[in-house]
Amino acid sequence: MNTQGKRTVVAVPYIVLNNQGQTQQFNLTGDFHQLGRDPQVDLRVPDDWGVVSSRHAVFRRVGQDYFIYDGDGQHHSTNGLLLNHTRITPTQGCQLHDGMELRIGQNPKNLVILTYFDPNSQGVSAPKKQSISLKNRSVLIGRDPNATLVLDAPTISRTHAIIDTDSAGRYVLRDYSSNGVFLDGQKVKVTAVLSSGSTLRIGPYTLVLQGDELLLSDQGNHLRLDAYNVTLEVQDQKGKKKRLLEDISLPIEPGQLVALVGGSGAGKSTLMRTLLGIQTTTEGNVFLNGEHLQTNFNIYRTQIGYVPQDDIIHRELTVKEVLTYAAKLRLPPDADIAQIVQQALEQIEMAHRQDILVSQLSGGQRKRVSIGVELLADPKLFFLDEPTSGLDPGLDQKMMVLLRKLADQGRTIVLVTHATANIKLCDRIVFLGMGGRLCYFGPPDQALSFFQTSQDFADIYNHLEDEQTVIAESSRYRRSSYYPEYIETRLSGGSRLTGGTAPQKVRRSPLEQLAVLTQRYRQLILRDRINLVLALLTAPIGISLITVALRDQNPLILPPEPDSTLAPLALRVLFVFTCASLWVGLSSSLQEIVKEAAIYARERLVNLEILTYLGSKNLVLGGLALVQTVLITLTILIGFKSPAPELLPWILGLGITTFLTLFCCISLGLTISAVVKNSSQANSALPLLLLPQIIFSGVLFKMEGIGRYLSWLMLSRWSVGAYGILVNVNGMVPEPMQLPDGSMLPQPFEITPVYEATWDNLLLNWGVLGLHTIVYWLVCCLFLKYQTVLNQWVGKWSQSVKALFKN
Repeated sequence: MNTQGKRTVVAVPYIVLNNQGQTQQFNLTGDFHQLGRDPQVDLRVPDDWGVVSSRHAVFRRVGQDYFIYDGDGQHHSTNGLLLNHTRITPTQGCQLHDGMELRIGQNPKNLVILTYFDPNSQGVSAPKKQSISLKNRSVLIGRDPNATLVLDAPTISRTHAIIDTDSAGRYVLRDYSSNGVFLDGQKVKVTAVLSSGSTLRIGPYTLVLQGDELLLSDQGNHLRLDAYNVTLEVQDQKGKKKRLLEDISLPIEPGQLVALVGGSGAGKSTLMRTLLGIQTTTEGNVFLNGEHLQTNFNIYRTQIGYVPQDDIIHRELTVKEVLTYAAKLRLPPDADIAQIVQQALEQIEMAHRQDILVSQLSGGQRKRVSIGVELLADPKLFFLDEPTSGLDPGLDQKMMVLLRKLADQGRTIVLVTHATANIKLCDRIVFLGMGGRLCYFGPPDQALSFFQTSQDFADIYNHLEDEQTVIAESSRYRRSSYYPEYIETRLSGGSRLTGGTAPQKVRRSPLEQLAVLTQRYRQLILRDRINLVLALLTAPIGISLITVALRDQNPLILPPEPDSTLAPLALRVLFVFTCASLWVGLSSSLQEIVKEAAIYARERLVNLEILTYLGSKNLVLGGLALVQTVLITLTILIGFKSPAPELLPWILGLGITTFLTLFCCISLGLTISAVVKNSSQANSALPLLLLPQIIFSGVLFKMEGIGRYLSWLMLSRWSVGAYGILVNVNGMVPEPMQLPDGSMLPQPFEITPVYEATWDNLLLNWGVLGLHTIVYWLVCCLFLKYQTVLNQWVGKWSQSVKALFKN
């Protein structure tokens, strides 16, 4: 029976197909039925339903129940038959229950929904799909319980969006959210006009406008990944092409725990970054629920959890503080942060340790906290890089049990691991050999039989050490029955189109983000009391030691009688003031970006803005510089008699110059911290930064020729210059003395325009210090923004230099 229009009540099971509002109903009366566009099938849909294959599905009756199979029962269909984004295969069918809903295709704009009804069912029917009418009403969408359409997810604001009708009768959406709304794959900029067929993405939810009805098409609680023919090729140090991944296709279905295993250098982490969407491929693509992941990554930022190998948490914070700050950065301001944090603590079983500093936790507990950070946004797709690395066997098992528990809650989890003791807890394992070749994909317990070993997974590692063996095993796997069973028949048939414009990234309120980052960074600084005390007292102690060396001399005061040694002495003292600022400014900032590189990289993948990140660093370190300035100024005022400069009071000029020097040094230190790759390089950079500042300051050596121009690039030259102007070093130089023979007595210090005591000269020195600060800040921003590109350029440049020296 084939009827169109409204569903009719019959006594036999039947299916209803909905193609964007067009419906077809078919009764199921026999033991065998076929669905498709082929004229020979008994459940035939119109020819213009292109998403349905000629022979798309088979229904078989077993007793009183019907089972559905993809394709013709032997060969799979083009666009698939999916239940909660898990593909039904031609050989492994699915038992149908009253109200069960399956999908043909994954694109909301052209998918067909197949719903099974059994009037004789005594069970509870599946819930009906939620939809609301937009006609003649204002529709509020959000997390508010009183909203017209309630969408409950941590990343959704209480008032996320409102849809109204304009004077022309069109439906207009206005975005009020923190995490944005995407209309037909593009971010909504405040307002957007909707039309029939429009697809809305709000948090994990997908909504489709069909006429006047807004249909909740997908709740986003089932995410699948499909990798098609992924190949990655790079150039090695000799300029030759090297393949890191070799033609890999994988279906990773909702709720699966999948482990990427293999020897060192096999490409496990590279494959994970590719599946995550942050690694560009040479060939092939990765799709998330049928959408090109890399193109649409900005839509899925908040729905993907990623725990890198390095900890993504600050060790100086408590567990609860780590989660609270992360929640404030990732979730809307109106979210119930305390409740969400407590829920995450319970999920990772760390509620009893919430007030303990991260530095006091074991390695396994720190990994749990990193996972807890990702659980805050309730992502349904998780990536973990070596989550059990460095853990003892007991902690390894606990971690794998936790991941199994999270997968059983509906999350799709992909992890890289070397440990195989608990690998059988996974649903699938991916065994990679050298060169990124796929040697096995399937259930763990079948891997041993495939590789013909009954002992241990370690035997497989040993077996795949040789490249020729890897090539042979990869080829054997593709010819085996495992490949069609676990890959070919399970890859989704979603749209493989990769074109289109990538949606813009959602940008959070910069002031809100700046406030959270500043509060967190201030707490980190205050929590590390020893370093804070050293940062505050190093310069005052160093400067106070000068008074011991000088004894009763007053190097900043003009004596009653001319003294030819006073000007060089004063300049040396002022140089120490600058060096003290150089030391504390650089030492307090050189580690501040590189030490949290993993945290920064992860937060950038979510929503972290570079300007607000650096802004928080500059605000807190600027406040620290202000306190250091006060302490340095007080030390100088107490230890040295104050000069009486003509331009402005000594205390004011001293404070301004000291602060500008400190803040300029901090900006330089942050820039270097963004450039270096680890803390050891940052420590090694300190003397390399200080020596040129000392040499080209113009104090120890006379700057002539190219040295003069190099000194312009040194902030020490402008700092000492400003101090020298304030105390009027030139005014300390006595008139030259004439010897009896008529010759002039050489002076130990010559008057120079550098220390000319004028407002123009003083403002020039201060201005150049400010210019240095701005330049360093811009370089730091650019490097953080284009870090990957710059690293590649530096790598190629270094390779060219090495090749040049070899030749």
